Amino acid sequence: MYTQRLNYSRRGFLALTGVGLYTVGHAATVFEGLTARQVIERIQKNVGVPWRSETVDTFKIGNPDTVVKGIATSFSATLDVCQRAHAAGKNLIIVHEPTFYNHNDETANLSGEIYETKRNFIEKNNQVVWRFHDHWHARRPDGILTGMTEALGWAKYRSPEQPRRFSLPSVTLEGLAKSMQDRLNARALRVIGDPQLAVRNVVFSPGFNNFPGIARALDSPDVDVVVIGETREWEAVEYARDTITAGKKKGLIVLGHVPSEEYGMEECAKWLKTFITEVPIQYLPGGDPFWRPKP
Repeated sequence: MYTQRLNYSRRGFLALTGVGLYTVGHAATVFEGLTARQVIERIQKNVGVPWRSETVDTFKIGNPDTVVKGIATSFSATLDVCQRAHAAGKNLIIVHEPTFYNHNDETANLSGEIYETKRNFIEKNNQVVWRFHDHWHARRPDGILTGMTEALGWAKYRSPEQPRRFSLPSVTLEGLAKSMQDRLNARALRVIGDPQLAVRNVVFSPGFNNFPGIARALDSPDVDVVVIGETREWEAVEYARDTITAGKKKGLIVLGHVPSEEYGMEECAKWLKTFITEVPIQYLPGGDPFWRPKP
């Protein structure tokens, strides 16, 4: 009886161990699992926009041919996120923003304890980090904006012609800011404008915004408040202050870059699950890096 229980066929053994078997001609070949490279190939196939020849959406660290045990999505691959991904058994980390502190993740001039600690942790634990920025934004609908709209509960208020414009039920500027702070856990959100100003028409532009775009939105007569992730304070913030001083009834809400985009990577995890079923997929929130002292 003992011998019979252990007398598995080769195909049965491979099935029990999770390793696939397929044949080419008369030769048997072992399929060891989905690699990080194959995951990205599926993303490229399913994202719905042409893949750019010049893009930051590339592997940042790790071997692309690593077999994937699980996928984590997050705003960025902070050391904390990498540690939590490892603890959760996720060795492919798909992120929206840079891993090594500059837009192109150039590491030639990086050194020091923090850089080495992070790199060593990723390499020691056989992790792979891939960035998904340009094409996730280029997707229609924009993946980041879709996730943020869902997190805010604003889908039914969105303009069908202009997806960044929303007509909300009337609320004070302070009430709107408080609602966004609570929904997005934006601990260090900042606001310019009269707290009691009645607002309804909102332009929501996650992430970094340049001065011309913010100025155009504030100048628009059918916009009450502009909501952004971040900007250069000595440009657009001063323009907003001057706009209000000049008598315009406007508001500017600065959420912070992370709270303004990270739920877009929760949306990414949901989307990945529609065409990747072999491994578990989990969204890992990074959280607002800032906090305010109590008054």
